Parts: sequence; structure tokens; C-alpha cells
Amino acid sequence: MTGATTRRRLKVLLPILGALALLAPLVFMWQASLVPKRFTVQEMGYPDYGVGPGAHGPGSGHGPGAAGSVSVSSLTADPARPADKEYDLTAAAATLDIGGRAVPGFTLNGSSPGPTIEAEVGDLVEVRLRNESVPEGVALHWHGIDVPNAMDGVAGVTQDAVMVGAEFRYRFVVDRVGTYWYHSHQLSHEQVIGGLLGALVVQPKRGPVGNAVEVVAVAHTYAGVKTLNGQPGDQRVAARPGQSVRVRLINTDNGPIEVWPSGEYRALAIDGTDVHEPGVVRDYSVTVTAGGRVDLGLTMPADGSPLRVQVSKGTAVILGTGDLPAPPQPVEPLNLLAYGTPRPEGLGFDPNQPDRTFEYSIGRRPGFVRGWPGLWWSINGHTFPNVPMFMVREGDVVRMHIDDNSGEVHPMHLHGHHAVVLAHNGVRATGSPWWVDSLNVRDGETYDIAFVADNPGVWMDHCHNLEHAADGMVAHLMYEGVTTPYTIGRGTPNHPE
Repeated sequence: MTGATTRRRLKVLLPILGALALLAPLVFMWQASLVPKRFTVQEMGYPDYGVGPGAHGPGSGHGPGAAGSVSVSSLTADPARPADKEYDLTAAAATLDIGGRAVPGFTLNGSSPGPTIEAEVGDLVEVRLRNESVPEGVALHWHGIDVPNAMDGVAGVTQDAVMVGAEFRYRFVVDRVGTYWYHSHQLSHEQVIGGLLGALVVQPKRGPVGNAVEVVAVAHTYAGVKTLNGQPGDQRVAARPGQSVRVRLINTDNGPIEVWPSGEYRALAIDGTDVHEPGVVRDYSVTVTAGGRVDLGLTMPADGSPLRVQVSKGTAVILGTGDLPAPPQPVEPLNLLAYGTPRPEGLGFDPNQPDRTFEYSIGRRPGFVRGWPGLWWSINGHTFPNVPMFMVREGDVVRMHIDDNSGEVHPMHLHGHHAVVLAHNGVRATGSPWWVDSLNVRDGETYDIAFVADNPGVWMDHCHNLEHAADGMVAHLMYEGVTTPYTIGRGTPNHPE
């Protein structure tokens, strides 16, 4: 072979080798992003045991064949206990009337939002869900209620989707007062946006106190139209001079909203948990993240003038008679880290002595998800489905550091548990314990939170911007020895996001 021939062949071969060197990693990334036709969430990603005295390695029950495992389907309320409150809900695909505009969506018992479920603390609530005509199936998640895992309503994780003509019975005890909501967790980025949701209110055993006015305000955007309780514009509520009013505001949209009254108020509860010694404030807004709730307490003016609770800039709750203009949006939001006072009895556990500590770092990176190239959300540097499974043991005190470097805000929601906020951007909490199940994490922010692992199961820990979750921003919290028989993937009817 002459030198000229060798050079000619090298001119052809080297570009081919260069292209292969470039394509090989891309082919590997594409292949790694594909999901099986049918798999369990336990087979996703990798187990993360955290750090600390309670952290340990493999052999703790991660995987479908773990010895001595307990199925999530067995984690239920007492089957022999009769229900204290019973509800029947029928889900249907429908055309909604939103202020005279026809919008395709979904209903529960013929309306969106669906009926408000009401109970008293300690009640066992039974909800019989029937799917009349939602073609892709449905499942109901009880947002903020720490239900037993089998009742969490996540298709493919804690149950199979309820297909057309089928039924499912949910049974759970409501163990704390507060404002909560329920919504579909099957194709939730379509079904929740389309209106498959409703409010859930738990009262003390004695019911509402005195002659206070109770207002439930479900904020939801249908096809670009902002509504309260399914109606565009303002919601008017009768209230007498001097009367106390509790406004239960529920944000069911994908992003945070700001809420601000025209007069003095107290933030009585966040995400269903009462604030300890809430002070009277004014000229502050309250940030309510996606999925979050706030209860505001107001007293009607003695002179009979109305009050206005602005819910973002598009809607408001108007209390009393008469009109008043929208108050200007305050410059500062209420600092919940320092609002109220610490509880004398403390938290009931020591977050400074955790059994395990985890990192939950939110980012964005190029790559492939489900075979599609793009710029995807990442958790601890990994994209779906190669995301962490946070492993815990029942009774663990768990601490988690969350940071967001993704360029966008993320409303983080942990199923089955409430967490207390310990610090924000390194600043320690000094006010009332700030308990959350939905936390607004902006780009560039950090949070330190803690909770007790006291509710065994396999629990979603995901972004409640449901479009983000659909794009793979989903991790799970998994207890040792707990497994799920349910599967997800294109070969199943289950699509938890």
C-alpha cells in the first residue's frame, strides 16, 4: 500500500471515527433514557441512603423482590371501622361553562371544582370514586392529608388507574384540622388543569367557632381564565360589621400566587397547620405556592365597610356589602420564617440530630428523557428515570437540604408527610414552626427542612408544577421493606404524572 493510498483512506476513515466518537455517547444517553414497557417505581434510578447514623447501604428492601417486604396495598385504615363521613364522587369528561365560555375539561358530580368534602378531626372518611367517562382513567390524591399509603391515589404507585366503568373506594382518617384539597394523580398535568379537583376541609370536633364566617376559595385557571370556585371574577360573601371571617385559600394552579387583604389580617394556618400566636399584620402579601393553602383571619370593620382579599391580580374575595378598589400589591411578602412565635413544647423531635440527611438539588441539563432530546429537569444531577429513591426506616428523623439552580421556581410537594422549615437561604427559622407539604423554591434559593418518617410506604416527592413533573421532575421517598405491586410504563394504563 502506497503512502498516497494510506492518506486517502485516512481522510475517509478519520471523519467516520470522529463521528462515531461523537455519536456513541449520544446513543448511550438515548438508550439509558428509555423506560421499559412495564416497571415499578422501585426499579427507577438508584437508592440514596443519605448520610448520618441511620444511613446504610443495600439490603434494606429496595427492589421488588426484597425479603420480608410489605406491599403498599396492605397499608390501609382499619377495615373493620365504620366510616364517619361518606361521599360518592363520579368523574366525567365534560365541557365546562367558565363565565359563558365553553372549555373542555372534567367534572366530579357534574361540577368543577367538585364537591367540598367536609369532616371533623378524627373522622374516618370514605370516598367512593366512579369513573363515568374519563377515557385515560383517574385516581384521586388527598393533597396534604397524611393518608395510609394505599389510599394516596397515585396511579401506578399506590393503585391502578380507575378506568371507565370501574370504581375505587378510599378510606382514611383525617387526623388534623385544616384546609386541604383533592385532585387527580393520573395524567395530572392534563386532568388537574382540566378541573378534576375539589376542596377538603377538616374542622375541630366542635365545628366552626362562634358566628365566624367560613369562606372556601379554590383558585384555578381554566384555559387562561382565572377563577374562584369555578367562576371568573370576584366572589362576594356576606359578613356583618365586627364579624370574624376565615378565608381558606387553595392554590390549584401550577405556579405561585400572591394574596393580600385590603386591611389587617392574621395568617392563621399554612398548609393546614395552625400558626402559633399569629400576629396582626397589614401591607404584606402571602405567597401561596402551587398546591399550597393559607387560612386568613379578618375582622369586619365596625363601620360596615367591606373588605377585599385580593387573589393575585385577577380575582378577589369581597366581604360585606359595597365595593372598593383593589388594594395595591404590597412590596414585601409576609416572612413566614419569622412570623408567629415558637411553640413552648417544641417540635416533638430534634431536627439537629437527624438519622439521615439528604440533598435534593434541582437543576437543568441537556440530554434525553424517554428517548426525546432536550433540556430537562435534573435531581442531584440525574434526569428521569435515573433519579434518586430516598431510602428511610420508620421512625427516622430526616433532614433534607433543597437547592434550586434550574432557572425557574419549583413548588416541591412531599406526599404522606408534613415537613418543618428550618432555614431559608441559610437564615434560621425564629417564628412559629412553619409546617409545609408544598414549598415554594425559587431559582437560587435553598431550604433546610425536617420531618419524622412515621408513615410507611412509597411516596412521591415531586414538583407540583405538573408540567414539570410530567417532564420527569419526580423522585420518591421509600421505607425499608415496603414494595409496590403496581407498575408504570407505556404497557400499562398508569400515568402518575
